[in-house]
Amino acid sequence: MEKITALIIEDSRLARLELKNMLEQHPEIEIIGEADNAADGEKLIVSLAPELLFLDIHMPGKNGFELLESLDNIPEVIFTTAYDEYAIKSFEYNALDYLLKPLKADRLAKAIEKVRQHLGTDEEQDGKEREIKEGILDASKKVFVKDGEKCWLVRLGDIRLFEVCGNYSRVFFDNHKPLILRSLNQLEERLDENTFFRANRQQIINLECIEKVDSWFNGRLKITLKGGTEVEISRRQAVRFKELLSL
Repeated sequence: MEKITALIIEDSRLARLELKNMLEQHPEIEIIGEADNAADGEKLIVSLAPELLFLDIHMPGKNGFELLESLDNIPEVIFTTAYDEYAIKSFEYNALDYLLKPLKADRLAKAIEKVRQHLGTDEEQDGKEREIKEGILDASKKVFVKDGEKCWLVRLGDIRLFEVCGNYSRVFFDNHKPLILRSLNQLEERLDENTFFRANRQQIINLECIEKVDSWFNGRLKITLKGGTEVEISRRQAVRFKELLSL
């Protein structure tokens, strides 16, 4: 059975122990690390690249939501918390599930089944990767964009920026900024990485539309696109950006 790698980020030692004991009934989940605060959790996520997080919300320092906002690449997330008032907010972060403490075995089993269905088997993943690779759209491709009653047929190379807007993404081209019902992750899978670059968690930029690059705070970069739009490239992505565009 293929393992699903996971981290537990939870400030209560007893809660971590309880969850690990319950996960013994689910051998497909492999716990590869744990942390009792967001700062240590972020380091583990970056170094170990887990497929799944069991994430508490209330923790010392950053809370669970703030941790996710600090990441460029977010694993699948199952929130585990004693507070039910954040359930709606959790799905703004594309969480797969929201489990209330004390955890119940049947609810945990249903959440793990969602993870299995979402990640799929190796064969299914290979198929998805092939479909994605075959479906990559280059800059010359024209795409249909519809926002309400307005429609456009736009060359991808003329789109300078994609930006998260709730459950939608905003598309910037010419003087237009329509919304489309696609997540940034879904768009990133279809876009040519030689033209479009994930600047941060919220934005994808068209490399051909860059007019100016400035050094920014804490190793970040500030990009000015055609039309004057400014975009901040996160510290981790700034390293990749420099490598990508260096001679």
